[in-house]
Amino acid sequence: MLRNPLTPLNSMNTKELLSRYTAGQRDFSNLNLMAANLRNMNLSGINLKGANLTKANLTRTNLSHANLTGAILSGANLTETSLAKANLTDADLSNTNLEDANLSQTYLRGATMPNGMNPSNLTNNPKLATPWE
Repeated sequence: MLRNPLTPLNSMNTKELLSRYTAGQRDFSNLNLMAANLRNMNLSGINLKGANLTKANLTRTNLSHANLTGAILSGANLTETSLAKANLTDADLSNTNLEDANLSQTYLRGATMPNGMNPSNLTNNPKLATPWE
């Protein structure tokens, strides 16, 4: 079934997101993916700026080079997720599980960290400046 091009992106389901991503689309800004199961997926370079990923399952998902500026990830599971070189400026990471997540060179300026975690105390070299600084 073909998707109506006038249907707003915020109503897209996970299957359609993956189909469009595989076809080369990368801009999924402001998408509502609340409680979505994106486990074990390769979404490298995706633009989820302003997206709602509250309580999403992103376990072992590749989000390297992703734009998650201002995204809401509250309560999301980011266990073993690759966020290498991702931009999480002003993202809400409150109550997220970041166990064994790769935050190498991740931009975290203004991000709300889980349980008061201080990004400067992380061991895998996150960046506290914005990517263009």
